[in-house]
Amino acid sequence: MTRRCDLMGTLPLAGNRKSHAINKTRRTFRPNLCNVTLMSDVLGKKVRLRVSARALKTVEHRGGLDAFLLKAKNELLSDDCLKLKREILKAQAAPKAA
Repeated sequence: MTRRCDLMGTLPLAGNRKSHAINKTRRTFRPNLCNVTLMSDVLGKKVRLRVSARALKTVEHRGGLDAFLLKAKNELLSDDCLKLKREILKAQAAPKAA
């Protein structure tokens, strides 16, 4: 399993570790991934995702999982999130039964 955020597509980055003597050693910067359960208001169900801490803050800022997914670009989302986004769009388009 890759260390990839389901919502933002964040991957590990590479860089240098620099000592006091300016010796350079290659290292990786890994995203801070968390296993979380988020609630979809439109669908009324819980979804388990592996997201970065930054993505979790962005979800809260945008007003929940549904608002985040509707505004997110499809290229960044994982396959499970794309499927969830299509379900949300379908539920919003369907007329509400009284």
